[in-house]
Amino acid sequence: MRESDSGRGISRKKPSLGKEALDLHKKLRGKIEVRSKIAIKTTHDISIAYTPGVADVCRAIAADREKAYEYTSKWNNIAIVTDGTRTLGLGKLGPEAALPVMEGKALLYKQFGNVDAFPICLSTTNIDEIIATVKNIAPVFGALNIEDIETPKVLEIVDRLDAELDIPVFHDDQHGTAVVTLAALLNAMRLTKREPETTSVVVAGAGSAGYGIVKILKEIGIQDITVTDSQGVISKSRDLTTMNKYKLELAEMTDRDGTKGGLSTLEEAIKGRDVFVGVSGIKSLLTGEMVASMNRDAIVLPLTNPDPEIHPRLAAQSGARVIATGSYKFENRANNALVFPFTMRAILDNRIRNIDQKLLVAVANALADLVPRDKLAPFNILPDLVDKRIQPAVTRAVQGAR
Repeated sequence: MRESDSGRGISRKKPSLGKEALDLHKKLRGKIEVRSKIAIKTTHDISIAYTPGVADVCRAIAADREKAYEYTSKWNNIAIVTDGTRTLGLGKLGPEAALPVMEGKALLYKQFGNVDAFPICLSTTNIDEIIATVKNIAPVFGALNIEDIETPKVLEIVDRLDAELDIPVFHDDQHGTAVVTLAALLNAMRLTKREPETTSVVVAGAGSAGYGIVKILKEIGIQDITVTDSQGVISKSRDLTTMNKYKLELAEMTDRDGTKGGLSTLEEAIKGRDVFVGVSGIKSLLTGEMVASMNRDAIVLPLTNPDPEIHPRLAAQSGARVIATGSYKFENRANNALVFPFTMRAILDNRIRNIDQKLLVAVANALADLVPRDKLAPFNILPDLVDKRIQPAVTRAVQGAR
């Protein structure tokens, strides 16, 4: 695309998204900041906001630490914790390089959920050190968002923190991606007149997102699920040296009868299937020929960012009926930004302790139901991020799932 420089007759290229992003970040020097809720104008203001008046607040919390939710910002504070080992699917970039992503996450939390989120980018990649650090800073926060930590380490971190802390632990790669995937799939199945019990799904990617997606699909009754990773199809008969604890769990969930061992590649696994879900982290993993081998009215959800497993245009040309990506470069976005700000708002307001599958399914249904049945179309299966109906719907869903 070119823009004309009027008056000079000169054409110039429009700046790339990357260049625009670099310019914006350099100009702002960070996308978030801390602001005071009150203005200090007199010494009396100081005496009640700080010392000596604040001493009574401290004593009240010391006597009952639950009062921290009433007297401090704890009720609305969350930590976005990462070690920079899986930043945006780009790999191990380090904690400093992860900070722009975590700031962006905090920005969305504030704008769409009015949640105060603090980026916590750790300079350790050790599981025990990460867990100890998070537990030590937990008193400041009402909830945690674990983000962009490599698999399977991150799944163990989430499991242990969930068991050892008294605040909810939300894992966006596992929980957020699963919810938006299910919301998209629910409407895609409505559009193609499919039912969960008779729908077959291939999930490319056995990391935290794939793990979460399989669990939520099983929760709604989808039984025919095949999972692939870089080594091929996850099955009970696969070489154990290529499996970890969570892949073994995936094998139990998706290969109960032990028949998946007859499949070795994604190309074999996708033939005659209804749905493809891509969370592999691999650009162009899915070919047009693979899509063409799927069942009629195939549903293709290549969710890897920034570049999906297949370009939407190629998927459509190859016969896919419904297509949604996780990228804001394309229309029909199934991005977890549709989930985390609104869900966290409801979790904090309702003092939810455990984030379970019932809650996640309820949120997915609430999002899907925001698109009227008579408005469903191949490129209209999810509400827009700025839809004002999202927060009330998600809040009702979370309350109903308690």
